[in-house]
Amino acid sequence: MKEAVLVIDVQNDYFEGGKWELHESEKAAAVASRLIQQYREANTEIIYIQHVNEQQNAAFFEKGTHGCEIHESVKPLQNEKVFVKHVPNSFFETGLDGYLKEKGISKLIVCGMMSHMCVDTTVRAAKDLGYQVELIANACATKDLSYKNETLPAELVQKVFMASLNGLFAKVYEIE
Repeated sequence: MKEAVLVIDVQNDYFEGGKWELHESEKAAAVASRLIQQYREANTEIIYIQHVNEQQNAAFFEKGTHGCEIHESVKPLQNEKVFVKHVPNSFFETGLDGYLKEKGISKLIVCGMMSHMCVDTTVRAAKDLGYQVELIANACATKDLSYKNETLPAELVQKVFMASLNGLFAKVYEIE
């Protein structure tokens, strides 16, 4: 079974000083960086997803801004593929599915940001498309969410989303 690492939206706006800072994004990026390095050494393909918002004055990931760029800690190498998306699903109108099929890739090792949005949506879509998915929980980050005037802390959001994906949609685990 041919596999690839899929790095979703690890972009500057999710870090300190960015427009949409996530909880412990630096820690998640450090784990993602180690994951990427490990798979590069094994000559496994690394594929990046970059969310770009085409609207001017966007809340985050505005096209052409520093915040939209992939974070330095996981910067793609010249020969690594980057797909641009405009919605949470990394497969929607990006060519990702066709590329993976062309390369014979049937297993994805996933990391990225935000756990509750683009990671969740992409993992579920990958499963629907027939991919085997492994999700590296500690290489993902999220943020506090609000519902019914209650703030749900990022730590809880992370656990809930990892738990909901584990089993049916992905094998979810952590690495050192």
